[in-house]
Amino acid sequence: MQSPNHPISQSLNHPMDLSIPVIILCGGMGTRLREETEYKPKPMVEIGGKPILWHIMKHYAFYGFKNFILALGYKGNIIRDYFLNYYTYNSDFTVSLGEGGKIRNHNECIKDDWTVTLVETGANSMTGYRVKVAGRYVKGQNFMVTYGDAVSNVDLEKLIRFHMEQGLKGTVTGVYPPSRFGDLETEGNQVRKFYEKVKDENRQEPINGGYFVFKREFLDLIPEDPSVDLERVPMKMLTESSQLAVFRHKGFWQCMDTYRDNQLLEKMWKENPVWKIWD
Repeated sequence: MQSPNHPISQSLNHPMDLSIPVIILCGGMGTRLREETEYKPKPMVEIGGKPILWHIMKHYAFYGFKNFILALGYKGNIIRDYFLNYYTYNSDFTVSLGEGGKIRNHNECIKDDWTVTLVETGANSMTGYRVKVAGRYVKGQNFMVTYGDAVSNVDLEKLIRFHMEQGLKGTVTGVYPPSRFGDLETEGNQVRKFYEKVKDENRQEPINGGYFVFKREFLDLIPEDPSVDLERVPMKMLTESSQLAVFRHKGFWQCMDTYRDNQLLEKMWKENPVWKIWD
């Protein structure tokens, strides 16, 4: 049961559907972070001794969203191993060799009651196809998607409520970082054009920060083609049909594209981890 002070519990008149699944894109190679990703997938690069993927999942779980679908690709077995041995990696334990290697974990305080579905989506597949494949495990009317390489303090309850109020097929979280990676051209609460990795310091528009919410029918727009990019095909179709809303988040958001980004997040973790909203 959520505590009375939990963000979801404060809106008793409009109960939130906490069963909405979260697809996290975990398949990219992270070529600009080669110092770390030569031997591990990008979502497993650590911040403060924990994979950035763990930080993302803790954020969603804080708001009560604990049903995760991980779209695996490059070195996906490392992510499989992490969750198969989650409690071993995150607690003290005793191995009884005389009892066939029986393991007893000691840190009972670890209570991450998540459901994690790991889905192979292909080593070289693009993001659109990864969502298509992972979407086979989406059962409800809505689902969320985000990238496995960025952390934020976006209010997920407000994001979901905004998506429901707009009534469109999709919502993207628009963020305002110091540099530009891919711009959204908006009109009111709708996205009109999608610019990938446009650098223009004078633009006042937000960039694509991930943290998407989609109606299940969005999956029908994605072809069964591993070369389909999420932004260039199905999301472009949403913008052309005025079916993509933008949720503006002017708080913290930081991607981890490069080693410099990784070091910045490590420094922030030690001094002021703005995205750490969980206990």
